[in-house]
Amino acid sequence: MTATSLRVGLVGYGLAGAVFHAPLIATTEGLTLDTVVTSNPQRQEQARAQFPDARIVATADELFARADELDLIVVASPNRTHVPLATTALKAGLPVVVDKPLSGTAAEARDLAALAEERGLLLSVFQNRRWDNDFLTLRKLIAEGELGEVWRFESRFERWRPKPKGGWRESGDPAELGGLLYDLGSHVVDQALVLFGPVTQVYAETVVRREGAETDDDTFIALTHANGVRSHLYVSATAAQLGPRFRVLGSRAGYVKYGLDPQEDALRAGKLPGPEGWGTEDEALWGRIGSGESPVTGGGRPVPTLPGDYPAYYAAVVAALRENAPNPVTALEAAAALEVLEAARRSARDGVVVTL
Repeated sequence: MTATSLRVGLVGYGLAGAVFHAPLIATTEGLTLDTVVTSNPQRQEQARAQFPDARIVATADELFARADELDLIVVASPNRTHVPLATTALKAGLPVVVDKPLSGTAAEARDLAALAEERGLLLSVFQNRRWDNDFLTLRKLIAEGELGEVWRFESRFERWRPKPKGGWRESGDPAELGGLLYDLGSHVVDQALVLFGPVTQVYAETVVRREGAETDDDTFIALTHANGVRSHLYVSATAAQLGPRFRVLGSRAGYVKYGLDPQEDALRAGKLPGPEGWGTEDEALWGRIGSGESPVTGGGRPVPTLPGDYPAYYAAVVAALRENAPNPVTALEAAAALEVLEAARRSARDGVVVTL
C-alpha cells in the first residue's frame, strides 16, 4: 500500500468477488483491498488466506460505518442487491463500481446515473468482457476495415452444464434477476452495442431446458442496429457442441474465432495478472479471416489474437478517480443494454418483435 492508494471496500466474495474483483483490485497500482464483506464463514476464511491485510466483515452495514475511511466501493454481491447497495454508497459520498447487470431495469440504471451525477461521484459498471482477447481483436479488425462493411455479427457464449447447480443465479424468483438473459446476456448485448451502436428492433427466444431448472438456460437474441447490422446472440448452458465464439460476416471478409478468453480460467486457478504473458493464448486458437472458405478446412488466414486485458478496467477506474479520465463503463451505457434485455424478455414472453 502506498500513501496515495485508494482504499477499496468489496461487497461479496462469491464467484464475482473472489475470482474477478479481489485479484484485479489487489494487483492494480493505486488500489488497496481494504475490506471484504461476506457473511459466509468459508468465504471469510478464504478471503483471510488470500488477502491477510484486508479486513473481513460480515455485513455491508459494518462497511458503511467506516465510509469515511474508504475511497471506493465495489458491489459484487447477488444481482438483487446491486441497486440498494450502490444507492447507499453514493449517498455516503463514495464512488462505486457495480458488477453487471447494474440493475433489473433501464429506469433504475438511469436513476442511479442521475444520483451519481448529482453527487459528483463515479458510478462504473464492470463489463469485463470488453477486455476479452477476441473482442479486442475484432474491434481492431473492424476499425482497420479488414471485414469491409459488417453485415452480421454472431456471438456465442455457450456452456455444457446439463445439471443445474442451484443458487440465486438459477432461481426462478424474478427479484433475483437470475437466468442467462441477465447473466451472460449482459455481456453479449453490451459487446454488440459497443461494436455497432443503438438497436431499433429486438427479437428473443428463451427456454428452460434442464430438469429442475427454474429460469432460462438456453436463449437467443436477434438485434437490428440502427446502422443496419444484424446481431445474432446465443447464450446457453445446454450446448452439447460449442459453436464459434464469434462469426462476423462483412462485405469484404469474415472472421471466425473459437474458444473463450483465457483470463477467467487463469483467475479461477489462482493466477494473478502480471507484466508478461497475461491474457495471451496459444497460436492454435487464433481466429481466421477470409472469404469463400471454411476455417475448419483451413480457409482464410490466422489472425494473431491480442492479449486480453481485464486489468485495464481497474486501471481506468483509478485514472477516472485520480485524473478525471473517462469512466470506462458508464451507467447510461448499462441502461442502454438493459433496455435491450428488457425488450428481449418481453419479446420471448409475447412472441413478438419489440421496436425500441
